[in-house]
Amino acid sequence: MPRYKLTIEYDGAPFCGWQVQETLPSVQGALEAAVKAMTGADARVHGAGRTDAGVHALGQVAHVDIAKQFAPDRFRDGLNAHLRPHPVAVLEAEIVPETFEARFSAIKRHYRYRIVNTRANLTLDVGHAWRVPRRLDADAMHAAAQRLLGKHDFTTFRDTECQAKSPEKTLDQLDVARDGREITILTSARSFLHSQVRSMVGSLVWVGEGRWTADDLSAALAARNRAACGIVAPPEGLYLVNVDY
Repeated sequence: MPRYKLTIEYDGAPFCGWQVQETLPSVQGALEAAVKAMTGADARVHGAGRTDAGVHALGQVAHVDIAKQFAPDRFRDGLNAHLRPHPVAVLEAEIVPETFEARFSAIKRHYRYRIVNTRANLTLDVGHAWRVPRRLDADAMHAAAQRLLGKHDFTTFRDTECQAKSPEKTLDQLDVARDGREITILTSARSFLHSQVRSMVGSLVWVGEGRWTADDLSAALAARNRAACGIVAPPEGLYLVNVDY
């Protein structure tokens, strides 16, 4: 039974998140419906990252096993035809060994968070970035962010409903840069806790606004207490950029 690796792009706004839920639209559900429409088979599509409601993807990765073998390009195009009008696109499809697992074979995940630092209302970026009206010091945010690099107990930045066995994660990258009115936060790790990226971003915004110093961020991390976290950034600014294998 061939196993296909899919690289997927989607707008998370209309979905309850990646994972299938009985009564709500999900990215996983849209993909599985497309697979069934094309092949006639009920097949589970396994994703590399379970993005939350409203979170987008530029390079989500998934795998699915199909009894009938298709040329990868034909499989991609067939899925895309059945995915319309959902804002989901299969960018690439390839046949991989049966040992490949979209989630467990991943060695690093890369996320981007977009902040538009403006007092004007968003127009084209509505639903795709977080508007923060108060002027942010991106340099201070970047300097503070470096305090979170490395292996730590990230309980402070972990959702209370997170199901991970351990709160310890190793953060490889957390960079903050400004380009005009837009501030981009790039972060990479083998894996993240539930809401970890959005929790870190919200706390960094407090640093950028001057509410917190870098020492306050370090103290929040050391507290290992969810109550010590700053605000949690909204989902619409977060993108799963790509996954390394």
